[in-house]
Amino acid sequence: MNHIKPFTLSAWVLLALAGTASLQAQVSASKELITAPLAVVKKAPLSENDLKRWSHLDLIKDSIPGMSVDKAYAELLKGKTGTKVIVGIVDSGVDIEHEDLKGMIWTNPKEIPGNGIDDDKNGFIDDVHGWNFLGNIVHENLEMTRIVKKGDDGSAQYKAALAQYEEKSKKVLEDKQQVDFLLDVHNTIKKELNKTTYKLEDLSKITSTDPKVLQSKNIMTQIFGNAGPAFDPEAELEDYRESVYDQFNYNLNKELDSRKILGDNPDDIKDNHYGNNVVFGPDKEKALHGTHVAGIIAQIRGNNLGGDGVANNVEILTVRAVPDGDEYDKDIALAIRYAVDNGAKVINGSFGKSFSPHKQWVYDAIKYAAKKDVLIVHAAGNDGYNIDKTENINFPNDAEDNIKEFADNVLTIGAINKQYGENVIAGFSNFGKVNVDVFAPGEEIYATVPNNKYKYLQGTSMASPNAAGVAVLIRSYYPKLKASQVKKILMDSGVALPAKVVLGENPNPNEKPVAVSSVESSKTGKMVNAYNALIMAEKMSKK
Repeated sequence: MNHIKPFTLSAWVLLALAGTASLQAQVSASKELITAPLAVVKKAPLSENDLKRWSHLDLIKDSIPGMSVDKAYAELLKGKTGTKVIVGIVDSGVDIEHEDLKGMIWTNPKEIPGNGIDDDKNGFIDDVHGWNFLGNIVHENLEMTRIVKKGDDGSAQYKAALAQYEEKSKKVLEDKQQVDFLLDVHNTIKKELNKTTYKLEDLSKITSTDPKVLQSKNIMTQIFGNAGPAFDPEAELEDYRESVYDQFNYNLNKELDSRKILGDNPDDIKDNHYGNNVVFGPDKEKALHGTHVAGIIAQIRGNNLGGDGVANNVEILTVRAVPDGDEYDKDIALAIRYAVDNGAKVINGSFGKSFSPHKQWVYDAIKYAAKKDVLIVHAAGNDGYNIDKTENINFPNDAEDNIKEFADNVLTIGAINKQYGENVIAGFSNFGKVNVDVFAPGEEIYATVPNNKYKYLQGTSMASPNAAGVAVLIRSYYPKLKASQVKKILMDSGVALPAKVVLGENPNPNEKPVAVSSVESSKTGKMVNAYNALIMAEKMSKK
């Protein structure tokens, strides 16, 4: 699973250790599609409130490439009543007790809570709010690690996995040295200031002549300069440390065998009743990713808590199937089927991996969802790769040969940031004019995390639920439209990216990256826009 990755902190660190473009937009008459171009320049930085909900803002009114969600509610949905839409969140678990998700959690009407009986006879006892296919598992291997552990079978898959495993292991050891060095720098500053955490202005007050203190001051000053004044070194460096050490201790650890906790056979799709009904898992704090994803779609609008969700008529059905590590194909296939069978009309999948030994099980589940008219919205991945290339495939996908789609119900989402211009596509976002459909806000997204907290996270993992939220709006207010039609609407109604964009992470931060035609970015070269999507849905629903 490549969804919790410290790409931003890594960039700040590399810059520290190494030493508003114009907007194009135009609107025609009222309730006509937002299109491009006309130059508009953002003249002031975002306020804290706007930053927390920038993905809901409008390119024309706010000069921010949000999805025009506020405009859609104010001008298109006011006075209208939609129908409830069940959304399957296949992820790391969701804190269903979060204060900002109250009333937004799916409850199985066929199950009597706590009686220890499978009332609806679906094979899952007391699945009141969803199902946890991971049981008490939190940490897992990457799929490449599992393949290498099984030994050399002479396959091309094994050779590719071994090469990637060795490369990643080397990188993690380098990252481990880097994070240990940075923690030493941070602890030196804490000791000098006699503070647990500190701000940029605190660094300027350091007058020590100790070489180590001066070096630490210089490094942290540069990190603050790149990260911004809101940077919290204590929290951010701990997140970075945890991410690196989790890779070292769990993701790449060939001695780890977490699956024995469940007791199932992950290579047998017929062994399909396992796990439990605790949908946030054994440690609620570890359901951070899934809770954030759920909040982007469904946190209560206008209640002065945290951010706002995109959709207002939604029920979150939690299917825990994504550990800290790579998900098993069997879990994902069964999770999709479970969500479909329990009424989900949209499924969000903010996960992905480089190898998929049993990908056909997932493909069959996707086809099953298509037959049941369920839209699957999937994150493109966070490696800054062109996933049209065979060596960069991000599983699951909807093209068995990575070229020709076998289903019309999967929408793959890349990530953009809040500054429209050549650099609007997030550097970490995967791209591809065949396998990425459209882009949505995915950088600095503010949403729910466990235990009534909120946090900024970023990744295509955040872009996917933003797009899924717009899909929910369409399915809520225009329920007769099919999943394939909703996919087409989200793609066709998007606002155009700039003519040229930078794709992938810049390998040399000291050199200006090369911009290419936005045609190379995705099938559409567009960004999801709720206002446009609802106008197009209205027109399509009358045909």
